[in-house]
Amino acid sequence: MAALLDVSGICKSFPGVRALHEVGFSVGEGEVVALLGENGAGKSTLMKILAGVQPPDAGEIRLDGKTIRIGSVEEGLEHGIALIHQELNLATNLSVGANIFLGREPRKRGFINEKKIANEAQAYLDRVGLEVSPETLVGDLTIGKQQLVEIAKALSTDARILIMDEPTSSLSQRETERLFEVVKDLRENGVSIIYISHRLAEVIELADRVVVLRDGENAGELTKEKITHDEMVSLMVGRDLSQFYAHEPLEAGDKVLSVSGLRTPVHPAHELNFELRAGEIVGLAGLVGAGRTELLESLFGIAPVVAGKIEVNGEAVKISNPREAIAAGLALVPEDRKEQGLIIDMAVADNLSLASLERDQKKGFLNFGAEKAISDEMVDRMRIKTPSDRQIVRFLSGGNQQKVVIGKWLAMKPGVLLLDEPTRGIDIGAKQEIYALMEELAEQGVAILFVSSEMEEVLGMADRVLVMHEGQLTGELSRSEMSEEAIMNLATGRIGSAA
Repeated sequence: MAALLDVSGICKSFPGVRALHEVGFSVGEGEVVALLGENGAGKSTLMKILAGVQPPDAGEIRLDGKTIRIGSVEEGLEHGIALIHQELNLATNLSVGANIFLGREPRKRGFINEKKIANEAQAYLDRVGLEVSPETLVGDLTIGKQQLVEIAKALSTDARILIMDEPTSSLSQRETERLFEVVKDLRENGVSIIYISHRLAEVIELADRVVVLRDGENAGELTKEKITHDEMVSLMVGRDLSQFYAHEPLEAGDKVLSVSGLRTPVHPAHELNFELRAGEIVGLAGLVGAGRTELLESLFGIAPVVAGKIEVNGEAVKISNPREAIAAGLALVPEDRKEQGLIIDMAVADNLSLASLERDQKKGFLNFGAEKAISDEMVDRMRIKTPSDRQIVRFLSGGNQQKVVIGKWLAMKPGVLLLDEPTRGIDIGAKQEIYALMEELAEQGVAILFVSSEMEEVLGMADRVLVMHEGQLTGELSRSEMSEEAIMNLATGRIGSAA
């Protein structure tokens, strides 16, 4: 098949991160190419470059054999390339027709031509099989129907190449089946599709070809007859572990946390059952949308559980808000430290004492002596690099900001530490220090449950790993059973596989 789009030598770096290096692939006319890779493999960066959201540092993009430059989303659309984001980009307070032509409204004598919008929008709705009136408010539609509106909107720009990023992540089974019908129909009509998904069964059904990225580079490609679950997994994994994990598993102590029949608000259909023991470091693995963050938030009372039982040190506890979680001895270091873990424009000392303000107060007033003691201890213990504890947190490096978040909770002496992506966005040196701290806490009897999208981190630090897929626990692997392939099999829905 002759290439409609041919990409070669694409490179992109951000401060301290090489996102893409010499990446290339092609898409034929009327071809569905699935783009796969673990979290952080570079898929989203590559798609943003193709859609004009951000420029590459180097490389060439050819369309119909001619080199093109895509400097903006508008230029991408002019070339017939449209990106449909996982988070839909629709104005829910406007009609379907208004959304389809938003920013490109046909006019008559200077006024928006509502009749023409309705007529032309209907043609695109018919093309995607969406049986709603163009006058219907988008906010009144289900997510699945909104997804079809996005596709109709892209087709209205004469898109020849549709980039679909996790298009079924929020769809029901029936909506997913309808989307598949639309994708197949578009392919038959010559529209090319770049399909990004963590759901490998979808890829097997839809893709004509698979391109896999790993660590920002091409890892391999599969033609239609070679697209199998195992082949895709083997391309996505298989790299050597880094050398800076010094984890020495300890003999697990008494049961500290027990969870039975727990149902989270995001995935209420699935019961979660597991336990943590003193001195254990347990990894929580899974792909985007698996429900890992939602589980930690439910344990910490941010999103109270729908049902289930939580026991701490053998006693049932009710956790409906973070205050109750803290009282039970739990602490959560959230994924987004700047938005959820810190008050970014306050000093280091103020942030370090935030969690313990109520505990250390003196008759309702701040206890500045206790605050100073905590600050001095944690700056020293966490090796926080700061001119003084009065430095505003905003001006610290990412790694030192993360140390402040962790230090804030260590001051509370938790029995269970929940870590959500504890080393995201920090340099290698700070990562090593956080790993060493996890080791130290485990030796002191703290039970640690940590979410990580970095496979090396899970394999390097976990005594055992719990794996999630679409809201359910698909398996548990001991340290001797853990491998990238075993984890990826469970993360992609192969329940009970440990090989």
